[in-house]
Amino acid sequence: MAFGRTSLGSNSSGAGSGRASGAGGQRPLSDINVTPLVDVMLVLLVIFIITAPLMASSIKLDLPQTDAGQPNDTPKFVSLSVDAAGKVFLNDQAVSDDELASRLQKAAADSRDTEVQLRADHTVSYGKIVELMGVANKAGLSRIGFVTEALAQPAR
Repeated sequence: MAFGRTSLGSNSSGAGSGRASGAGGQRPLSDINVTPLVDVMLVLLVIFIITAPLMASSIKLDLPQTDAGQPNDTPKFVSLSVDAAGKVFLNDQAVSDDELASRLQKAAADSRDTEVQLRADHTVSYGKIVELMGVANKAGLSRIGFVTEALAQPAR
């Protein structure tokens, strides 16, 4: 029970034994009843023991093997950089505008999932960056990522 009489100040004469009076009244016990908690935990344990074998596939199959569905080990990307003077580099090699378009088309022909990693000096105009994004998109490369540097953390 959650309530009970304490031995301190209990009235042994029987007078007023049904009422709480002064120091001899009913006080809540400070013990926590853990029986319901244990019951719930045991029920959950039984449920998990029963359902765990059902989680694994019970049908044994000998599936065919192929190398066509293998994921690529490394994601493909090309690095497109623009320096402060506006000169364009593809994979760290300087390229002209015509050469850039043809090489990006070749990269798109190899794989449509090729990502263009765009690195631009912070002084390069927005228009130049948008122009390069348009060339890449026109070549068939729609995945473009902007590469930045992390801020230097102050010394502590």
